[in-house]
Amino acid sequence: MKNMKTIALTKTRAGVKLAVFAVFLAVSIAAPFIKQQFITGPIVNAVLYISTATLGIGAGVLIGFLPSMISAWAGLLPIPLLPMIPYIIMGNAILVLTFGVLRKKNFWLGVGLASVLKFMFLFLSSSFIINFFIKTALPKPIIAMMAWPQLITALAGGIIAFILLKIIKVKT
Repeated sequence: MKNMKTIALTKTRAGVKLAVFAVFLAVSIAAPFIKQQFITGPIVNAVLYISTATLGIGAGVLIGFLPSMISAWAGLLPIPLLPMIPYIIMGNAILVLTFGVLRKKNFWLGVGLASVLKFMFLFLSSSFIINFFIKTALPKPIIAMMAWPQLITALAGGIIAFILLKIIKVKT
């Protein structure tokens, strides 16, 4: 009898985790349609932090894959930045992995280091791609999308995640 309760509880928890994953996935897919980096970025980064804190690193990495793909598919990412998609996905993975490893030791250290590493990775990789592979001059706002706004939106996402995790009573 006790074994049956354990199985039922395990199935219920799996169902809840699947539902939570689906909600995070839906938010991360919908966010790019806002088309404003300083709104979309914090939302996507908050979803990455929250999904990592509640569901684990694997779920966070998987959720981090989709916003970039949706942005490209829906024509929301400027065409000259399409070569950046794999790097944006890797930047999201860097954020999730760093935060996932550090958050239990110190939430803010996890957010801070994850944000800085994501920013540095995207800034350096975009600089490399723009300078060596994209032969046309790009408008400054497009170049800037992969620079300091990445740091600001990742940090803002961490603040939003902290507040929401406190509201839903997940240990930060």
